[in-house]
This record gives sequence, structure tokens and C-alpha cells, in this order.
Amino acid sequence: QVQLVESGGGLVQAGGSLRLSCAFSGSIFRIATMGWYRQAPGKQRESVATITAGGRTNYADSVVGRFTISRDNAKNTVSLQMNSLKPEDTAVYYCNGVTPWRTDYWGQGTQVTVSS
Repeated sequence: QVQLVESGGGLVQAGGSLRLSCAFSGSIFRIATMGWYRQAPGKQRESVATITAGGRTNYADSVVGRFTISRDNAKNTVSLQMNSLKPEDTAVYYCNGVTPWRTDYWGQGTQVTVSS
């Protein structure tokens, strides 16, 4: 059974940094496109960053130059390094994995709060 478990959220001041990690149980991690999504109160869930099995990355315009997604296929983990955080980055962040046959897996979410 596939499980995604996020960690690393918390409260940080504007301009600070946080690193989110997601542990993916299951051998299909190596072929899955992994991503981080976020949902702020009253808003729809949005894509923040994705990384393919081959390491190709894509970022939302709002985080380019501040966030970096990476994956470790040996450890089945995907991380999101978030620098220069802004209050508008406040949201629940979700780890996502999508297989080549389009099966979606989601973590439970981790809260990130950026104070001004």
C-alpha cells in the first residue's frame, strides 16, 4: 500500500526558510512524477513544484527562484527547500505522486505559516 508522509512544516518569519520532506512508501516511487501542492484558506489547491522521474522540474511562477524541489530515489523521498518565504506562502502543503498510468497519491498535508 502506497503512503506519503510529509514533515517539516511550521511557523517562520517572512524572509526565512523551511524544508519540507515527503517519504514515499512503495517501489513505484522511482517512476512517479512527484510534486508539492498547496492550499490556502478559501483558495483552490495549486501546484507549487513538480519533478519527473528523470529529474525535470517545473515551478509555479510565484516561487521561481525561491523554492527548489529535489528527489532522492535511493531513499524514496522528495523535498522542497523554501527560501525567502512570504506571508502569501502560508498554506497547507501536500506531497503528491503520479504514476505513468495516472494513479494519484497524496499525503496528509503539513501546515506552513509565514508571519509578516
